[in-house]
Amino acid sequence: MKYVPEYFENLPEELDEDLSQTIDKIAKVACSLSYAISLGNLSPHNINKKTSINFDGDEQKELDVYADESYLMAVRNSNVKLYASEEQNEVLDLGGCGNLALAIDPLDGSSNIDTNVSIGSIFSIRSLSKQNLKVIKKKSDIFLTAGSEQIAAGYVIFGPQTMFVVTFGNGVKSFILDRDKNIFIDSKKEISIPANTKEYAVNASNARHWEKRMKNYIDDSIAGKSGPRGIDFNMRWVASLVAETHRILSRGGIFIYPADSRKGYEKGRLRMVYECAPIAFLIEQAGGAATDSFNRILDIEVNDLHERTPFAFGSRNEIARLQAYNDLPEAEVSPLFGKRGLFNN
Repeated sequence: MKYVPEYFENLPEELDEDLSQTIDKIAKVACSLSYAISLGNLSPHNINKKTSINFDGDEQKELDVYADESYLMAVRNSNVKLYASEEQNEVLDLGGCGNLALAIDPLDGSSNIDTNVSIGSIFSIRSLSKQNLKVIKKKSDIFLTAGSEQIAAGYVIFGPQTMFVVTFGNGVKSFILDRDKNIFIDSKKEISIPANTKEYAVNASNARHWEKRMKNYIDDSIAGKSGPRGIDFNMRWVASLVAETHRILSRGGIFIYPADSRKGYEKGRLRMVYECAPIAFLIEQAGGAATDSFNRILDIEVNDLHERTPFAFGSRNEIARLQAYNDLPEAEVSPLFGKRGLFNN
């Protein structure tokens, strides 16, 4: 008997049954998280309470731990055999004969909880075929391969609406939570990122730590119509990857989290497995581009489950422009607009 999702209306019927069940389980947890988050300090879970510093040096809040435990509990005894979480040090083998591997950032942007800014969950799903199981030596190996191996990826955003945004490799679909029915309804919105943009998102307070080419790109954008770009740009920065991604999927733009000279930021701050690979999959399926400022994110393999990477994604032509800055020879990285080879025709 074909599986019928409980928490979706109009989930694609052609989906593999195991994948459909897993997506439905993620949606079930998202429904309960949405309610808990909407209650704020009225929630029985003290969502703003700081619990500890996790193994990777990030501050945890109680809601981080609660979200991780909820997703883990939901996929136990299911088609998910391997579970990797930003809140867990190692991959968990859930046993059984499941054929899927789930990587998840249970709660992205938790530092924004007390300010009522949109936060979310990011997930990535890979297939554990018999061939893959023969090749991998460690449980983590399946997650270290290039992001192009993902069979599904997406996020849940807890904002004015709770939305479930997902790709199965054939475009991007979005669903809105109907709180009365407690199910996600197909928004029937076509998601396509415009190739050009006049909006960028970057934490400009870190500019003094950036490499010269990155500084030049931002300086030229700030210069507006009077500068070499000849365009007036707007800047955005929410400090929530899910919120930044959702804005770009909605209207275009470019998001940049570059590497910088600070200790611990030499490879950026975002994690490839839980954040960058799934977001890159979504962005490309919507017609955008995603890179580490030099290479396509979905082509990159990593050596560690929690490995970080510089990350830039969004409108295709603007990503190409950023890469052009990074490709400039050292001799042409000049503070004088007219001396940059990029602009000399």
